[in-house]
Amino acid sequence: MKNILKLLVISCLSLSSCNEYLTHDVDQQLTFEKTFARREQTERFLAGVYAYIPNDMILLENMTGNNDEGYFMWDSWSVKYLNHNSGAWNPTSTDYHIWDNMYRGINQATIFIENVDRNEEVTEQSKKEMKAEARFLRAYFYFLLIRQYGPVYLWGDKPSELNIIPTEVDRHTLDECVDFISSELRRASEDLPLTISDTRWYGRVTKGAALSLNARVLLYRARPLFNGANIYKGIQNKDGNFLFPQQYDAAKWADAAVAAKAVIDLNTYNLHTTKKTGTDMYKAIQSYSEVLFEPWNEEIILGQWVASADYVDRRASPWGVVSTAYGGFSPSLRLVDTYPMASSGRYPVTGYLTNGEPIIDPLSGYSETGFTENFRNPADLTVTHTFKAHNSTVGREARFYASILFNGMYWINTFKGSKQIFFQKGGNAQSTQSDYNKTGYLFRRLVNPANDIESSRWGKFSWPVIRLAEVYLNYAEACNEQPNRDEANALLYINKVRERAGLNKIEEAYPEIIGNKELFRTLLYKERMIELAFENHRYWDIRTWMIAPEVSNGDRYGRNQDATTYENSWQRTKHYMLPIVFRTEHYLFPIQQAQLNEMKNLTQNYGW
Repeated sequence: MKNILKLLVISCLSLSSCNEYLTHDVDQQLTFEKTFARREQTERFLAGVYAYIPNDMILLENMTGNNDEGYFMWDSWSVKYLNHNSGAWNPTSTDYHIWDNMYRGINQATIFIENVDRNEEVTEQSKKEMKAEARFLRAYFYFLLIRQYGPVYLWGDKPSELNIIPTEVDRHTLDECVDFISSELRRASEDLPLTISDTRWYGRVTKGAALSLNARVLLYRARPLFNGANIYKGIQNKDGNFLFPQQYDAAKWADAAVAAKAVIDLNTYNLHTTKKTGTDMYKAIQSYSEVLFEPWNEEIILGQWVASADYVDRRASPWGVVSTAYGGFSPSLRLVDTYPMASSGRYPVTGYLTNGEPIIDPLSGYSETGFTENFRNPADLTVTHTFKAHNSTVGREARFYASILFNGMYWINTFKGSKQIFFQKGGNAQSTQSDYNKTGYLFRRLVNPANDIESSRWGKFSWPVIRLAEVYLNYAEACNEQPNRDEANALLYINKVRERAGLNKIEEAYPEIIGNKELFRTLLYKERMIELAFENHRYWDIRTWMIAPEVSNGDRYGRNQDATTYENSWQRTKHYMLPIVFRTEHYLFPIQQAQLNEMKNLTQNYGW
């Protein structure tokens, strides 16, 4: 038993109507009495509540490829991906529907909170902590609903026997929902332990997890989508209350800053740094990589234990080179373009022409043309082979080499010998099927080179649902935006993240950032895209920032995969990739039609 997520799950009611999935049958009372009479059964019930947490790695496939962060090669057959990418989804679509499942989790959490005190085999302190865990989980499920749908019906803290949502109700306001979630998380944090010392229970929530989620919730509320967005003005529920804030409130940024600082002030977490020796670049690469590969390291605040990493390893490994590899998790060219240059610390591409050609910052030191002979990958310290590298891949910062597998590079896993990767036509890593690599890159960060995946030894993950680098960037963003702008702390905490990557301070790379709130915002967007790449942030970030129409809409570009020569394969082209469609209604998901049919007064989201 590694953690509570691996305990047996007590199944919830598998019923579909809103009244049914939010209640339990009175006849089950004896079952509840038996369940909460024994410690083991009580722990299993709580494990069942944990089990409602979505698998963050599965969400990669659902969300990452539908924004400007990534592209999935299996775009020829995945209906879920195709419909989302093209905008062909609507209230009848079931692929993205989480409404009823989250409310089931909310119901189970409430039942646990009400009944755990019956257990006489559990100490009062343990019951207090377990109750706080369930309170956190209930708040987390509400957050996931709001992140996807905006304001929802707020069940609140009613006794479970009263948790029957009348079909005539409508959604509560966004601020009511967020206030409740924030209050519950702060309440839970008071009774949760600061750390988990028993390794068998790694994955259980802590005080830091509750405070960190609170910081994320309040940050989302402060961002433009949920803070006076014009598109939601005038939308009222059946009681005449505006579902969304009707004007911008800068004070919400101050609330987000206070919440993030509360996590930092715990002094419990640190940015992970490697114990390996080598060049500064090598150590920076390893430090970033080990956030995934060192289980339960000091940076992880809330994690999910993954007993086998085969799901992501197969999708991030090159087809044709690694046995049973799918080669589908491809970073977008926009993501690849964003990684800074190691020497200058500047982000090389400032924008794009209408034909997809990059607008290059001349001060960055980046080159989009030419090649460097005898290039040695700085991530492979012990490997002697070199190769001819396109200049776009030369001189980049540590996270680039930790994350990006590019054409001509050697594969990081050497259990079956050294293998050079070629993505162009006729290359050893390019399928002749319709589902082939279309960007010219794979996201290598998900694959641990220490694991012999050729022999199906996939390794394990403690997947970072929340980690300290995110909290630092949350705090920096809030400090920059709050009414009394705290530039000193905004710079300090974005620089902590950059320093771990081996970069100079952002004010050294961009002296003009001092006193420039807008430039800081632009650069923080880039820093966050890089640091948190493929960790299920970008999809939600570009929506809550309301920049999706500019960065995740229209043609997408990659490298020339039809080229018969290595040199020509580096040409930019939009030929292979489907354009992505973003419309205003896509900021939020539609509430499913089946839900609307039952709850006649439920207000649908804008545009649906």
